[in-house]
Amino acid sequence: MRKFVLKPGHPEKLHIQLLHHKQKYNWDCGISCVLMVLPKKHRHHLLKNFTKVCKEEGVFGSTWTIDLCYLLKRYEVGHVFYTVTLGVHPGYRGNSFYHNILTKDEFRVNQRFETAKASGVLVERASISMQTILDHLINGPVIVLTNARLLNCDVCKLNKISSELRKCIPWPMAYQGHYIVLCGYELAARKIHYRNPSFGDRVCVMSVEVLEEARKSYGTDEDVILVYK
Repeated sequence: MRKFVLKPGHPEKLHIQLLHHKQKYNWDCGISCVLMVLPKKHRHHLLKNFTKVCKEEGVFGSTWTIDLCYLLKRYEVGHVFYTVTLGVHPGYRGNSFYHNILTKDEFRVNQRFETAKASGVLVERASISMQTILDHLINGPVIVLTNARLLNCDVCKLNKISSELRKCIPWPMAYQGHYIVLCGYELAARKIHYRNPSFGDRVCVMSVEVLEEARKSYGTDEDVILVYK
């Protein structure tokens, strides 16, 4: 079991206060995570103009991590996006069941990756470690794409999001893409605190090992957004 060592001055326990937002649709978990990390005035603007902003961004109905980055940039929130795949993963295009979804989004997603640097959106092709995530949390929350079927909250005692709760990205049954916001840790217990937009206002807790499996599951591209507040 790998031991995590924090940088000098970093606390053994950390909790970031966030204003919770529960998703309303079957596709807006990522935007709900963005709402949780936005400053109050920007959060109010996005909520008031939700449909208008989503349509302007081209994401009404489905979102990818790069879309969340452009939304954060729109509201001047500092962040860095790490992913192992720049653009749409070639393997996803071969799934006929999701052909229409990928066809609809592919051009936008690839174009946004291509214009990210010129648009001031920082994207790094890399798989980042749990240590890097822990080190960052003192600077701000982290938005992570996970396989919801692998999430396991120690507090809720739920090992998956049930069928009546909404999923974000309609992948095959083995994968259910879902964004969460990491908002703290307990180093000695090897626990991560997070907010899940599928649920009401609560802080969930899971082990580092559960998070590692959920965020590195095939389909996530190991997408992580480090947010600076």
